[in-house]
Amino acid sequence: MKTTRIFSLALLLMLLIGCQPEIHHEADVIDPVSIAVLVDEGFHDGEAYMPIGYLTNRGAHITVIGPEVGLVTAYNSDFTINIERAVQRVSVNDFDALILPGGHAPSRLRENDEAVSFVREFFESGKVVAAICHGPQVLITAGVMQGMNATGVEGIRDELEEAGAIYLDEAVVVHDNLITSRTPPDLYDFSLAIEQSVMITPTIEDIPPQPAL
Repeated sequence: MKTTRIFSLALLLMLLIGCQPEIHHEADVIDPVSIAVLVDEGFHDGEAYMPIGYLTNRGAHITVIGPEVGLVTAYNSDFTINIERAVQRVSVNDFDALILPGGHAPSRLRENDEAVSFVREFFESGKVVAAICHGPQVLITAGVMQGMNATGVEGIRDELEEAGAIYLDEAVVVHDNLITSRTPPDLYDFSLAIEQSVMITPTIEDIPPQPAL
């Protein structure tokens, strides 16, 4: 069962990366959007890797951050991910957006003062913060959910409401600079909402007209 899950996840990731159309023109020659993904031991594999694959394919530069540099393992498979930079060694100014995947990692991250402080500062900067499943738990601990429309896995609904959030049972909820989603079936909507919030996506209409010969 675990082997089948890993194969399916890898196949879907390859499809996300390899099957999107590419359009190249002058607007592509810009600094890429820089996005941090905050994880720890026990992250959810799909909730980390799917947005990474989707957004990398759309031109974003992804940096995986966490409490310590090194490999951590998903709670729901044998997938690992490499934490490239420690959270205490990065700045909010380094990134345009922050993603908080779910799994068991958020319960660990919310016990880490540096991680919580970074998330709070990032949210208060007005930059996009996107959290899925149990990811909003870190935002709850950061004390930034009062009055925010938000969603997450049903199991944290009471916790969100106690923190002052307005819980909405929807695939994706966008409120100011906060993007939240419930569970893995919402990953496409989640990734698309991040793209639409922080990225310049070239379209046919963006291509400047060519001068007549």
